[in-house]
Amino acid sequence: MNLFRNVVFIAAIAGLVAGVVLACMQAYATVPLILKAEVYEQAGGGHHHDHTAPAPTDNNAMNSAAPAGNAMSSAAPAAAEAVPAEEEGWAPADGFERFAFSVLANIVTGIGFALVLVAVSEFAGGIGNWRQGVFWGLAGFAVFTLAPGLDLPPELPAMPAAELLPRQIWWTATVAATAIGLALIAFRKSLPLAILGVVLIVAPHIVGAPQPDSFETPIPEGLHHQFVVAVTVTNLVFWLVLGAVVGVVRGRFTGSATSLRDSFA
Repeated sequence: MNLFRNVVFIAAIAGLVAGVVLACMQAYATVPLILKAEVYEQAGGGHHHDHTAPAPTDNNAMNSAAPAGNAMSSAAPAAAEAVPAEEEGWAPADGFERFAFSVLANIVTGIGFALVLVAVSEFAGGIGNWRQGVFWGLAGFAVFTLAPGLDLPPELPAMPAAELLPRQIWWTATVAATAIGLALIAFRKSLPLAILGVVLIVAPHIVGAPQPDSFETPIPEGLHHQFVVAVTVTNLVFWLVLGAVVGVVRGRFTGSATSLRDSFA
């Protein structure tokens, strides 16, 4: 029970810090692009695709789910559906209220990812300092953002997409295969296992992610490109901050202890 408490404590602090950082970056980098896309969506007659189910967040799996996890822009405000006003559900008002809910969603997402990061890293001896945390953060970025995003890039409102369930299945399988592959390469000093790791990392992209029947969209290609870059960069910073804070907090409270089980009074 003491170990569980320590893991949750470290994850809560790291997730809080990283979540706030992510929300601030989104407000500057991704939300303006989403608002621009909403203009095209409305001008194009309200064409939209299924964004209604949350990703196993993460962006994008614990941002809790699947394709949204690959963007972690799932924590950013969702575009309004083109339905009659009387059928629309409640949504936060633009401005501070929308930003506040985005911050809350990102903090919850950050804590979830931090729990995974801390728990997994403990099996490898734990994250001892911020430098090690940065490397673990890069691994998290590769697993949850980079690998799924190669075939399922972040999408703006009014962009077509395949059915949600197949995308979620592919996203989850890609995350799992990439994580196992990286672990085999990093922690098993064996050429056959390293080769197996590479195969696991590449396999989901050979299979390919589910694609929509049509790629027709009113969204300009340049706007989508900006969004993909913005989401990727903000997620990279998020994971670097998350890993570094985990390393700092764990190092501060564990001292020379090699396991969380032996730390904290």
